[in-house]
Amino acid sequence: MQELGVGAFIVVLILVIVIHEAAHFGVARAFDIKVTEFFVGFGPKVWSRMRGETEVGFKAIPAGGYVKIAGMNPYETVAPEDLPRTFGAKPIWQRALVIAAGPATHFVLALFFFSLWLGLVGEPTVAKPVLGVVPATLDGAPGPAFEAGLRPGDEVIAIGDIDQPTTDQLIAVTQANVGRPVEVVVLRDGREIAVTVVPVLSEIDGEEIARIGVVLEPGRETAGIVGSVTGGAELVWDNLVGTVRGVARIFGPEGIGRLFDLVFTDEPRAPGDPASVVGIGAVAGNIASEGRFGDMFLLFGLVNVFVGFLNLLPLPPFDGGHLAMLAIEKARGRPVDMRRVAPISAAVAAFFILFTIAVVYVDIVKPPV
Repeated sequence: MQELGVGAFIVVLILVIVIHEAAHFGVARAFDIKVTEFFVGFGPKVWSRMRGETEVGFKAIPAGGYVKIAGMNPYETVAPEDLPRTFGAKPIWQRALVIAAGPATHFVLALFFFSLWLGLVGEPTVAKPVLGVVPATLDGAPGPAFEAGLRPGDEVIAIGDIDQPTTDQLIAVTQANVGRPVEVVVLRDGREIAVTVVPVLSEIDGEEIARIGVVLEPGRETAGIVGSVTGGAELVWDNLVGTVRGVARIFGPEGIGRLFDLVFTDEPRAPGDPASVVGIGAVAGNIASEGRFGDMFLLFGLVNVFVGFLNLLPLPPFDGGHLAMLAIEKARGRPVDMRRVAPISAAVAAFFILFTIAVVYVDIVKPPV
């Protein structure tokens, strides 16, 4: 199951890259801008073929992708007949749309994945407790819940005199009825099933606690089509706000210092620490191994919000950096000499490459839980 989750994550990641680059490609072609290459991956070429005037294919390192748009590389030699179809020859608004199309796909995909999660899987809620584990024994004796016929996946819809109990109410009724029979009604495969359970005292960490022998997990509250879309949009916005704060922390002095400690000391990993593709893939594997395949929609949505915002950072070579150069061109009335920007692009790229290598190392030696 874990391998299946990792595999699904890799497939979705490649699709996301293809969609991002396809958006750049499609908008560029719509404005008659020449695109000479469309590749997934970097490094040595694995496979390619010509599609019209564009070479499309795969490269050996699946760490992203790119489209090569005529005129965007300041050191590129362009044939005179192609000059009217170069990036710089087009109006600023067209160039801005070509650049913005890529990052925009991530927010659209995030909305898609969040909406699927809310509509098909549902948001966890304590209002509908579900039995996660129902062991056959409890402290060496037959488990009350198991003996009564309760099974994993049953949704508790009533206990005693309480209909639709929350997790806290279910626990409270259990604790108040040690040794006395309590009626529990569960929903299983669309049918209501009523059983009688007798709570018993069980010793945990030296303290006696009333139990019926179950491990609870939150229930799920699904939404309709409209609710899924509106709820998905809210999740996009909420996670975008959280991503802005997270990026400021991760790439600030505190975050860099934290990463240094993780790499060079025995400092244990914490939930808020950054993760690379390796770490996120491991999380996807863990989700799948727990049988929560539907929650991978949530993970895919979170990843797309983060990648979308990262692409919009106003730093070259990110898409946001290109948009910033267009804004400067618009403000001062003449193009920016991208050859002067090249050293900044190289420095930013070098920083993020080193940062990514460090996070991958942490993901390997201290994998996220």
